Amino acid sequence: MLRDEAEPALGPQLRTSRSYWAISFRRLLRKKVGVTCLALILLLYGSGILAPLVTPYGYNDQDLSITKQGPSISHPFGTDRLGRDILTRIIYGLRTTVIITIATLLTGSLAIGITMGLLAGYFGKFIDTLIMRVGEVSSAFPEIFLVLIIISTLKPPITEWVRGVEDTIGIDIISLGIVDYFVLSLALAIFSWFGMARLVRGQVLQARENQYVEAARAIGASTPRILSRHVLPNVMGPVIVMVSAGLAGVAGSEIFLSFLGIGIQPPTPSLGLMIFENGSISVLRSNPHLLLFPVLTLSLLLFTFNLLGDAVNDAFNPRAR
Repeated sequence: MLRDEAEPALGPQLRTSRSYWAISFRRLLRKKVGVTCLALILLLYGSGILAPLVTPYGYNDQDLSITKQGPSISHPFGTDRLGRDILTRIIYGLRTTVIITIATLLTGSLAIGITMGLLAGYFGKFIDTLIMRVGEVSSAFPEIFLVLIIISTLKPPITEWVRGVEDTIGIDIISLGIVDYFVLSLALAIFSWFGMARLVRGQVLQARENQYVEAARAIGASTPRILSRHVLPNVMGPVIVMVSAGLAGVAGSEIFLSFLGIGIQPPTPSLGLMIFENGSISVLRSNPHLLLFPVLTLSLLLFTFNLLGDAVNDAFNPRAR
């Protein structure tokens, strides 16, 4: 009799806990602005990922007979000063943003940030103090100068090592921009983990005192199992919100560093590099398409990221319900 009475009482609670993600995604899909922004981001990033399939030209194909040509049927966004198709270079520039953003988030915010936050929040004491102080010291200095130091220090030896690999295997690697992708992603990842770690730590400090964690300890569950199966799933809501809000920051950092000349290097396309090369009043007066199309693409990308972040926050934040 007691078991029959307990089942109805526990049933709704279990159904509610199991349907949290479904409820959150359903709330997100009901937000027209969020869905529209997500579709635009998928369109932009999808075209970047599939750049060789959706572009009729190569990003470095030159035709000096049509330099600085305005928009036309064969070149919808016109051509640059070397006769290269601007639409093609913008799409490949989006591919660069995709690679840098995903690599930075996976290695920095997600892998390092979540791991450090779990360890600091669950174990506390010395581990918590060590991780938080290291993160505070790393975030106390201007990020742009530290990124510049890392890039200028690591890029030359890595480039020389890759050249040796090229001579051994006979495949051109540097011209593909892989070294630039790796060094820039590494530099950004080193300084992007602390915000995520601090957020996860705060969530874990609350989650570790809950009864389901105590029950897992009581039955002898190992610490890695408790963290991965009981604690981590219950802190992923705020993590998703922060990742969605941080996408624009990571993409903007890559473009800004390329604009300053310390990010992606020619001939690998980058939106920041295209803006840097054409960022003058004379270009805007004589050939405005050289600057306007990269700037409009960048503005659309960052604007949709910010709106999507707001929509995800409303959908996944329990306090917004």
